[in-house]
Amino acid sequence: MERRRAPRLGIAGWMLFDWAAQPFFTVVTTFIFAPYFVSRLAANPAEGQAIWGYTLTVSGIVIALLSPVLGAVADATGPRKPWIGAFAAIKIAALAMLWFAVPGSPLLYPAVFLALATVAAEFSIVFNDSMMPRLVGEKEVGRISNIAWGLGYLGGMIVLIAVVAFLAGNPQTGKTALGLDPLFGLDPARGEDARITGPIAAVWYLIFILPMFLFTPDAGKAKSSLAKAAVTGLRELKGTLAELRQRAGILRFLIGRMIYQDGVNGLIALGGAFAAGMFGWQTMELGLYGIILNVVAIFGCLYASRLDVRLGSKAIVVASLVCLTIATLGIVSTGPGFTLFGLVTLPTDDSGGLFGTAAEKAYILYGLLVGIAFGPVQASSRSYLARSVSLDEAGRYFGLYALSGRVTSFLAPASVATITMMTGSARIGMMTLVAFLAIGLAILLRTPYPAHRPE
Repeated sequence: MERRRAPRLGIAGWMLFDWAAQPFFTVVTTFIFAPYFVSRLAANPAEGQAIWGYTLTVSGIVIALLSPVLGAVADATGPRKPWIGAFAAIKIAALAMLWFAVPGSPLLYPAVFLALATVAAEFSIVFNDSMMPRLVGEKEVGRISNIAWGLGYLGGMIVLIAVVAFLAGNPQTGKTALGLDPLFGLDPARGEDARITGPIAAVWYLIFILPMFLFTPDAGKAKSSLAKAAVTGLRELKGTLAELRQRAGILRFLIGRMIYQDGVNGLIALGGAFAAGMFGWQTMELGLYGIILNVVAIFGCLYASRLDVRLGSKAIVVASLVCLTIATLGIVSTGPGFTLFGLVTLPTDDSGGLFGTAAEKAYILYGLLVGIAFGPVQASSRSYLARSVSLDEAGRYFGLYALSGRVTSFLAPASVATITMMTGSARIGMMTLVAFLAIGLAILLRTPYPAHRPE
């Protein structure tokens, strides 16, 4: 089927989905609420990191099992928007409930709501991603994918700046980064500056997914009922899985992506919590660290959007994985007074203020490498697949794409959590992420581009 360019307003509405969705990942699962969960809700940081890792494990298993099924059903039923709307309702409700995660309360309830929000967010992404090949021609998918991802980081950064500047108070002074009293009378001692990120992400998501529903063209309705379409979709999914034996390039890409995305997910989800446990960073430090990373990520995505057109998606993904591997080695090798596993000693003097020690500054430098790469590696992976499949099979293959990003997603957080519990060292636990990145990179290097091209 020929790919026709959608109206500009429709493309803009689709791109705003990333803008709407990203604050959940930025302020909830990475920089604000997750570190709060690890360092303040749990009895100690090691236990908190382990429980957070197992929360990601459970949600990852659910996503892995159901994503390809939902993708196949979507191809058979046609429209994607009703599915996105249903999962949006679940995500918004679960995020609103995070407000009640007060210090001293049981960890079970916020863990359950975080898992529900994560599952709903990822399922929505499956359907949104499968709309992309219908919007622009093959040459443009890498450009709009990276720009959309950059918009997502911009949206996440704006929410993060608002939290740090107006909501997150220093536990000692009670003032925000601007020296103001937190809005709404939020009490940082009760974690209210972190807890409010759930409702904020919910409201932001509700507002900014509306342009996609209003303006972005969707697939036509299927002629059969939902039940019949579901049976057809599952039959086609079975055929797609069998077909992968003859499409070795796509299969290899999905396997490689399965492994390296596991490392990327683990690094994004656990990096902020690791810093909170290592340096005792509070909401303000974590928020500023997140802002720095997001500024770098925005420019990384915008520059990658041009390079993707010129060099191709594979080159962007490979370069990003190399960068992320180096950054992860730097992060896990840094602690108070040293970096590079002790080969380089650092002054232990604290100059006062934010990021006052040399080790914290080194950690931020490694974080800049993460910021440069973790947007393009995901955006160009998305366009890599979009260039490799036809319109009629996009739902099934993006369901498998989500599967490849989640089928082993429990392995990285589970490995980090288990090794952390066994050794009592969050640093040793985080080291497992390097293996996921390196192995995925090795597989991708032997994968054709586009992936449907004969070897």
